[in-house]
Amino acid sequence: MNDDLEQLLKSLHLKKIAEIFDDQLAKADREHLIFEKLFARLLRAEWQHRQETALAWRIKQARIPEQWTLESFPFKKQPGVDQRQVRTFAELGFIAKAENIVFVGGPGVGKTGLACGLLLKALQNGYRGIFVRAQDLFDEMYASLADGATRKLLNHLSRVTLLVIDEMGYLNLKPEQTNIFFKLMEERYRRFPTIITTNLDYPAWNSFLGNKHLVNALLSRLRHQCHTVRIDGPSLRDPQG
Repeated sequence: MNDDLEQLLKSLHLKKIAEIFDDQLAKADREHLIFEKLFARLLRAEWQHRQETALAWRIKQARIPEQWTLESFPFKKQPGVDQRQVRTFAELGFIAKAENIVFVGGPGVGKTGLACGLLLKALQNGYRGIFVRAQDLFDEMYASLADGATRKLLNHLSRVTLLVIDEMGYLNLKPEQTNIFFKLMEERYRRFPTIITTNLDYPAWNSFLGNKHLVNALLSRLRHQCHTVRIDGPSLRDPQG
C-alpha cells in the first residue's frame, strides 16, 4: 500500500481496511480475485469492525456488572422461570412497544441475571441501555439536588432506550428522592421500557417509597404496559449437591 492510499484510508477513518489491505491484496492476487470482490471483502471487514467497536462502546456505557447472557442462564435449575416467556422477551418486541418488565422474587433466584441478559440482547441489536443498582440510582438522585444537576440526570436517564434498575427493595429514602424517581418514570412512560428487579411485590412499595398517593400514580404508569414476572423458585446461590 502506497503512502497516498494509506493517508486516504486514515482520513476516511477506514482503519480496518488500512490494517488488512496488504494481506487481502496478496490473497486476492493468489486467488485471482476480481477488484469488485476484493472491494466487497474489504468493505465487509470494515463494517464488521465498526459493528464490534460500537457494541463494545454500548456495553461499556451500559455498565453491566457481569456479562450475563440468556443463553447461559440455568433454566433447568430454576423451574420458577418460564423459559418460553423469556425467549419471547429476547425477541425485544417489548422495546418497540415501550413495555416494562418487573422481575419479582427472593434473593438469588436469577432476577439480575435475566435483566442483564435482556439488556445485553438489546445492546447486541443496536439499542442503548444502562444498568444501575437502585441504591446507587437514588443516591445519585439525592446528590443531584445539591449541585442542581437533577434536570441533567433526568434528561440522561429518561432518553436511554432501555433502563435496568436492580434491587428495588427496602431503601431509606427521602421524599425528594421519591419525587425524582416518579418524575423519571413519568418521563419514560409509553416512550421507553424499564426493567426492574425487586424482592418486594407491589403492595410493599409504599413501605420504602412513602407518599401513598405518589406511589399509586407511579405504579399506575409502571404497570400500565408491563410484564410482571414472579419467580417462585430456589436460590441459584445455594450450594449444589
